[in-house]
Amino acid sequence: MDKRKQDIAYFVSFCIEQYKNAKGLTGAEAAKELDYYGVLEYLEEHFEVLHTQSYQWLLEDIDEFINIREKEGRQ
Repeated sequence: MDKRKQDIAYFVSFCIEQYKNAKGLTGAEAAKELDYYGVLEYLEEHFEVLHTQSYQWLLEDIDEFINIREKEGRQ
């Protein structure tokens, strides 16, 4: 695995861990929820900008992303 892909994998893992802790979920539950709403793909696609943010900001951004997807009918 090249360095960039490894960095993205670590970042996505970090986000899953932070999300599960914030929401009181297991790792599997958090990953499933984030995948369902397309958050994992979003995190990968926007890694360059997102990985520079604080974990609090990331959690708020993830919540906002999910809220938007729910309003669009993704439930």
